Amino acid sequence: QVQLAESGGGLVQAGGSLRLSCAASGRTFNRYVMGWFRQAPGKEREFVASINWSGGSTAYVDSVKGRFTISRDNAKNTVYLQMNSLKPEDTAAYVCAAAFGPTSVITFKSGYSYWGQGTQVTVSS
Repeated sequence: QVQLAESGGGLVQAGGSLRLSCAASGRTFNRYVMGWFRQAPGKEREFVASINWSGGSTAYVDSVKGRFTISRDNAKNTVYLQMNSLKPEDTAAYVCAAAFGPTSVITFKSGYSYWGQGTQVTVSS
């Protein structure tokens, strides 16, 4: 059982940076695989990044590699997404997700059981 709440979205110019946070409430946060997805208007929700229990393994969609970094602080029950060199095509609602039990990263939507409400990121040109 976990509840997720995202924050940190906003309006930024192309080339700028934002850091998203996802605060979790519930027991044994350190046993959850965490992920970030995004959904732009009229488009399907797509995988962005995932991180395992310990933070030792991460995965990213090719389009954000080298620009985005996912991390977690289990003591604070929080996962982060640092987004640098933002592009207009990064504009979307960013949603965090959690899956209990698996030790690996999860790169697809159906692998997650818990979802936040999302935070809007808008990148202007």
